[in-house]
Amino acid sequence: MPREIALHGVYMPSLTLLFLMALVLGWGLDRLFAWRGLYRHAWHPALLRVGLFTCLYGALALTIYR
Repeated sequence: MPREIALHGVYMPSLTLLFLMALVLGWGLDRLFAWRGLYRHAWHPALLRVGLFTCLYGALALTIYR
């Protein structure tokens, strides 16, 4: 898999697209967790959101850079 992606003549690192994918997935999971009321059990919901995004981004990055 290429490490750079050409987007209208501009080379972007593939991690940029993975960042956007993790952002969308994290947003979807965040809405699901909020709808189910799981944030009531969290000590610090914002910290849980950041941890969720970090785990998603790391997992997606490992699929390419392995």
